[in-house]
Amino acid sequence: MARVRRTKRQTSIPKDIATILRRYPELAYGLLRHSFTSESSPAYKKRKYRLIDLFAGAGGFTLGFTRTGRFEPVFANDFNAYAAKTYNANFGDHCMHGDINDILENQSFKLPEAEIVIGGPPCQGFSLLNKQREGDPRKQLWRTFLEVVRRVDPTAFIMENVPELLASDEYADIKKNAEAKGYFITAGILNAADYGVPQRRKRAIIIASRVGRVPLPTPTHSDPNKPIVLFDNGLLPWETVVRAIGDLAPPAGVEIRVGDVSPPMDLHFGRSPTKESLERYRCIPEGGNRFDLQRKRLDLTPRCWIRKKSGGTDLFGRLWRDRPAFTIRTEFFKPEKGRYLHPSQDRPITHREAARLQGFPDSFRFLGTKIEVAKQIGNAVPPLLAMRVAERLLEYL
Repeated sequence: MARVRRTKRQTSIPKDIATILRRYPELAYGLLRHSFTSESSPAYKKRKYRLIDLFAGAGGFTLGFTRTGRFEPVFANDFNAYAAKTYNANFGDHCMHGDINDILENQSFKLPEAEIVIGGPPCQGFSLLNKQREGDPRKQLWRTFLEVVRRVDPTAFIMENVPELLASDEYADIKKNAEAKGYFITAGILNAADYGVPQRRKRAIIIASRVGRVPLPTPTHSDPNKPIVLFDNGLLPWETVVRAIGDLAPPAGVEIRVGDVSPPMDLHFGRSPTKESLERYRCIPEGGNRFDLQRKRLDLTPRCWIRKKSGGTDLFGRLWRDRPAFTIRTEFFKPEKGRYLHPSQDRPITHREAARLQGFPDSFRFLGTKIEVAKQIGNAVPPLLAMRVAERLLEYL
């Protein structure tokens, strides 16, 4: 029988979905936001795993896990009362405020059963920004984390921290302790931008599992300046600042308006800069920083910056429109602390903009003062990064 020759169908639409999404990044971003907020997935019909979140903060880690539809939070803890209130407002009244060590010492307290324990012990003890990190007692809170693991005996636990943790003696102790309990350990440094977060934020992730060695999640995005990596691996380009916050109207007022106006404007408020500060903002071009201020207006440049000839290139910097944001820390509203000026407007980014750059949906409720909400945003695990880790864990559970 003669073979029928098949001709390639001509079409203007590429078959490769990744190619389509690369060509239409707005579509890609829309699909990501839809998948992150949708709760209609069939996964919701499957078994749910009980989840404990330690040092939970506002609950970014929990949010990422629960968005898969497969994890049910049963207990959380944080030392900050405002953070605990925010957590409870979003996930139910089971976040206990207080020092976890004091809670564990209470003989009448019993942790609930759970298959998964997650958390990020305070990272200041390891951070390079902490000049007194040697001897910092916060470097030992991993022991408290593992004490909870000992009592709960979960199937897996996941710890998040600054990248410096993995080069520390503490990490060697964590690994040794966990392996002695029968856990297989995987650890590495993940960049949130590689997983769809519009922010370059590197974090250490430790996955410990009794069901085998769980690899770190595979990146979904990559630096668009590395086209070979993008096309060879079917990745999407990094998300950008403008796609995350470009639809927001100019900020209004100078105070939080939770309950008074609807999101996103409830956290989209400005500051009351001095005339001198406004003149400084206007000196910074798109993508510029403190060196542009020094070049244009030496009289407006702080003397400490003039004396400091190198380093600190992100100080008083303007975010690039077409790139991810730099790491969002707790004082993002102070441009002298980093690259926190709006890409085009002469002002620092707002709380709402910072929350979006962390990957929080506008529907997430933050409670507390302006300073406390800023802490909650800056200290959070980007929810989308957490969701990617959760999805990888589910493959093995």
